Amino acid sequence: MAKPIVLCADSTCDLSPELVEKYQVKILPMHVNLEENSYLDGVDINPDAIYDYYHEHKVLPKTATLNMDEFIDFVKPYMDAGNDVICITLGSGLSTTFNNCRLAAMEIEGLYAIDSNNLSTGFGHVVMAAGDRIAAGMPVEQIVEEVQAMTQKVEASFIVDNLEFLHKGGRCSAVAMLGANVLKLKPCIEVSNEGGKMGVSKKYRGTLERVLEEYVADRLSGREDIVQDRIFITHSGISEERIAIVKAAIEKHMKFDEIYITRAGCTISSHCGPNTLGILFVRK
Repeated sequence: MAKPIVLCADSTCDLSPELVEKYQVKILPMHVNLEENSYLDGVDINPDAIYDYYHEHKVLPKTATLNMDEFIDFVKPYMDAGNDVICITLGSGLSTTFNNCRLAAMEIEGLYAIDSNNLSTGFGHVVMAAGDRIAAGMPVEQIVEEVQAMTQKVEASFIVDNLEFLHKGGRCSAVAMLGANVLKLKPCIEVSNEGGKMGVSKKYRGTLERVLEEYVADRLSGREDIVQDRIFITHSGISEERIAIVKAAIEKHMKFDEIYITRAGCTISSHCGPNTLGILFVRK
């Protein structure tokens, strides 16, 4: 008889508490180090606390991955209870998290590691795909194979309103930041399906409201290759009015069964700062 399957993911999947409960996901919090203090993402620190600290001290946290032993310690109770465990992680092109999970899986029979090749709710789509298959009663090996393959079909991107946090974190030069601010440029950061790394796909110009509408049109208009069951609007702290603009723009260009609105956790927020927003979906 097949063992029950427990689904785990690290906290960078950015799923809402409601979705975590619905899909029965066991969340492993990533480490957030702020000067001499260490916190757990979403447990004892949140993005607003990071913003407050930055505005007062001009210091950003450094996020740290989970090591192999932490993965083993986390999943061991589920294994001892007679379960198989599927653990999905932040993309290997962005972090060593997957490799550490893979090493743990080499040590423990019944632990299966999946590289999301993504971040935030791009990663969240992968977790939900695994949850759907677990609920359907698929064998664990088939779930792992199918879900790992679908990671190449997730389309994740974000509009960054201000480059201050990217600059402070060493991901943007002062010259580039100054030029972008003077010209009111807002880059679109996209996760590549080849290697899972982030890069700038387009630079928009204008007010954030106008840019968000143009961004949604660019992503959705005229396309027939998108799975229309669900789409995420994920943001790092932004006004309800701007979320409504994006939701209306999505509905103008494409009909989705579900539009989920989620707030990004500490990893995305500490890198991109407030008013970052993306739409994330899956291709056929």
